[in-house]
This record gives sequence, structure tokens and C-alpha cells, in this order.
Amino acid sequence: MSEQAGPSAQTHAASHLGDVLVKQPGEEVSYWQPVPANGHIDVIFAPHLVPMEFPIGFGTQTVPPGGYVREHAHDRNEEVIFVIRGKGRAVVDGVSHEMQPGSAFFIGRNRRHMFINEGTEDILWTWLIVPNGLEDFFRLIGRPRHPGEPTPEPFPRPENVLQIERDTVFAAQPDDQRQP
Repeated sequence: MSEQAGPSAQTHAASHLGDVLVKQPGEEVSYWQPVPANGHIDVIFAPHLVPMEFPIGFGTQTVPPGGYVREHAHDRNEEVIFVIRGKGRAVVDGVSHEMQPGSAFFIGRNRRHMFINEGTEDILWTWLIVPNGLEDFFRLIGRPRHPGEPTPEPFPRPENVLQIERDTVFAAQPDDQRQP
């Protein structure tokens, strides 16, 4: 005799459904970024925006020509970068890799990396960090960005940026930090 799932089994399964959040263009949380990256980031998904069983941060970053994300590492996080448009260079543990539409990078914990826009147009990539926390860093060092507003003049990183890094998702700065 086979056992059939009754209403109580169906109710139990339905009570364990995760949340759903759909974002349309312009609905993300956005921040202008300080030098040397400049540009802006958009936070699309993070635990403060939707409940998550396994917390992630996900969004996009736009870096203008000549801008770069300085060398850093994450000692508690893994990161994925996927290039959507533009061209540049990623340097991972001192090895250069071309960044172009379709380039994808998985960067494990404690791997030093930087991203440099060497092209003539903005470079845009998606970022995913597990567990989350990068969105907090971007908020703490950036300035709120609103649709349609002009790009601000380049502005400096906060004086306490190293503490903000350690309080969020960054490893301590290496003594021999590489430059682009």
C-alpha cells in the first residue's frame, strides 16, 4: 500500500518556500564611488533587501576609463565577476587577464585582485560575493546616487577606509600592494 502526501505535507512544504524579489532597471540601490575607482555601483540583492537562507551580495559596478579597483583580497568571502561591456584588465595574484564582455572570474578567499579600465568607455561588470558584505562597504565609502543626476567630481575615500574594509569583507592590506 503506498502512502500519499495529504494536506498537512503540502502545507509543510509550502511553509518552507523562500522569498522572491524581482528588480527592474532603476530599482536598485546605487552609490557613487570614490577615487581610484570612481564610477558607481548598484546593489541589486542583499540580505537587507530580501530574506536569504544563504546570504549573498549581488550587483553591478561601472568604472570609467582610467579608473580602477585597487588591489585587495577577501579573507572570508568568495567573489564572482562577469564582464558585461567595456574592456580592461584584471590582475589576480600578480597575473594579468583580459577583461572583455563575457569574461568571468571566480576569485577564492585570500586571492589578491584588482580591476583596471584601460579602455575608452565605461567597463561594467556584475559582482557576486558570498557571504555578503560588499554592499555595506560600498554604502559606507560611497555617496547615494539617484537616477538622472550628473556624475560628481572625483572625491576621496573616507579617512577611516581601512577600518571600514576590515569591518566588512576585506583582508588586511598587504605591505606590497601592487599598483595598476
